[in-house]
Amino acid sequence: MLCLKRCSHVRRWLTFATGLVECLCFAGAVFGWASLVFVLKSEGYFSSLCVNSTTINVTHALDCRGQDEQFSLVFTIASFLNNFLTLPNGFFFDHFGTAVARLFGIFLYTMGTLFVALSYADLSVLLFPAMSSLAAGGSLLLISNMQVGNLFGARRSTIITLYNGAFDSSSALFLILKLLHEAGIPLLASFLFLSACSVFHVLRTFFLLPLKFIPYPLPEKYTYGISCGRSTFQSLEPSTESGIAKASSEEAPSETDIPLKQEKSFRECLLSRFFFLHVIWLSVMQLRHYLFIGTLNPMLQRLTAGEPALVSQYINAFAVTQMCGVLCAPWNGLIMDRHKGKPRAAGESERDADLRSSVLSLALTAFQCLMFSLCATIPSLPLQYVTFILQVLNRSFLYGGNAAFISVAFPSCHFGKLFGLIMALSALFSILQYPCVTLVKDVLNGDPFYVNVGLTILSLLAFIHPISVYLHCRRQRTSTL
Repeated sequence: MLCLKRCSHVRRWLTFATGLVECLCFAGAVFGWASLVFVLKSEGYFSSLCVNSTTINVTHALDCRGQDEQFSLVFTIASFLNNFLTLPNGFFFDHFGTAVARLFGIFLYTMGTLFVALSYADLSVLLFPAMSSLAAGGSLLLISNMQVGNLFGARRSTIITLYNGAFDSSSALFLILKLLHEAGIPLLASFLFLSACSVFHVLRTFFLLPLKFIPYPLPEKYTYGISCGRSTFQSLEPSTESGIAKASSEEAPSETDIPLKQEKSFRECLLSRFFFLHVIWLSVMQLRHYLFIGTLNPMLQRLTAGEPALVSQYINAFAVTQMCGVLCAPWNGLIMDRHKGKPRAAGESERDADLRSSVLSLALTAFQCLMFSLCATIPSLPLQYVTFILQVLNRSFLYGGNAAFISVAFPSCHFGKLFGLIMALSALFSILQYPCVTLVKDVLNGDPFYVNVGLTILSLLAFIHPISVYLHCRRQRTSTL
């Protein structure tokens, strides 16, 4: 018994650690696209779109705007699919469970790495399915990992936000591949190695994750995966009665414990005030971030009077801060978990305590976005260092807090569907960045000041959500007295 208990404890921490590695080193690699583009250009991808042009003083100058537009299109499609495909991925995860969803995600991810490995300049078009497959596969890996927080009770929100921060920071993978390429390691070898790493993902699926789901709250003596001890060995033998009984008991917590609780239906969740306000909370802040990134270069060009060295300096500073998401994200979870630890009011349920703990997180995230937007609006070059710090901090709080709130406000059996739908709706809302960018470029002569002012005012809508949750918690507390 002691051996089984110790094995279960070790397995939980191995599940957490390997999940962190998976999110940090693989899941969000597609967002390191800017680093990979340098390698792809040196390899001649889409170089056929570069054409000769003639200027007054120079003949046959090379115009590669067509090449740049094609690279931009690859990333635009992949980044949009990363958000939008969380909807079908969420339904897929909730319907088929962890093992099937992960195996499909691993297949997509492996196909993406193989597409890049087998591509070359004349087959540049393979980058489109490659990056899209990496985005979709990485999204499924993230969704399947966020349930690991259920194993740790009081640290649940911290782990969920940490995984989301690791997902953001995994953009550094392509930076590492760029440095390896400069050291003489070909792109083919790097991406074949990433393909081979899928063995790690598969082994983790069977040994360190459940067949279906990790329930919350966690039942006593809950086990999952292939574990140590005689009883687990017997569960692998379908011909023995004890093996069948053990297998049934392992699946019971995830399939029977949760439905016994009279949880809300998926339709009731969709029609709830929390769902509607949470979509607005996420969408307005995500739009603010996307537009900042989309107008960063022309903004720096204006603030530096077009001095290339200064623009490069600030772009490098921005790129470095983006890699720090994994360091910022857990703070949000710690705030939620610490706030939840306060003594409960009489009659306050576990869910009400979770909701109460989310109020500060939601409000703080909205306040960070307001400060970030104000700094981005003020046309001061040195102030942009502060803007970069606030941007990565707010982005980490935003996506980690999004997943954490969904996990505490709605039944866990609907997590995948709701997470996917909310991300898909926010992706549709983010399309507004294109008319905003066009407005800045064609009407405002490249000056985003007035658009920034408008988005700063729009970001005030994010405060409605935490106020609504606070009022709900106060009503619940009053009704129990």
